[in-house]
Amino acid sequence: MEKIDVQIGVSNRHVHLTEEDFKILFGNDAVLEKNKDLTQPGQFASTSTVTIKTEKDKIDNVRVLGPIRKYTQVEISKTDAYKLGINPPVRESGDITDSEKVTLIGPVGSIDLDEGCIIATRHIHLSFADVKKYKLENVKFVKVSINGLKGGILNNVSLKVSDDFVFEMHIDTDDANAHLIKQGDIATIMVDRDDC
Repeated sequence: MEKIDVQIGVSNRHVHLTEEDFKILFGNDAVLEKNKDLTQPGQFASTSTVTIKTEKDKIDNVRVLGPIRKYTQVEISKTDAYKLGINPPVRESGDITDSEKVTLIGPVGSIDLDEGCIIATRHIHLSFADVKKYKLENVKFVKVSINGLKGGILNNVSLKVSDDFVFEMHIDTDDANAHLIKQGDIATIMVDRDDC
């Protein structure tokens, strides 16, 4: 069993918007302004927030991430889903077909999404150079070991590869809270070559 250390990034609930949807929510003259950079190059938390609303409840002050995307997507945790009374599928980012319906409310307008709300898969961002370095060619999913008082093994962690990516694992707040993980902690990828 080979072991590879990876830094963890914890993703709170957030929203990605198309240009059209951003204008509906924030106005035609609005601009998506950067609040702070995220780890992945070109990605940032904006100064804009929205409310996620369902028939049961709502969650205010949900951060919009940039840059503008080609699809509108809402990423929440299972705990958020319980509060909202919905059952979003666990999906890779961008795979929103037949996902949950929610309403987004901005300062100017609102949007009823027929689909778009998901729980994001646990995943690791890698460059093609990282894949070669760690000999992860043809590997789609790995197990990741978490140390500490409430450590454990996270299964079904997908690998997302692009030369635009920095080597980092992303989990949601439910996984982080369950294992007492904080932003920047180190986990260990467990690679069993017999399973590859």
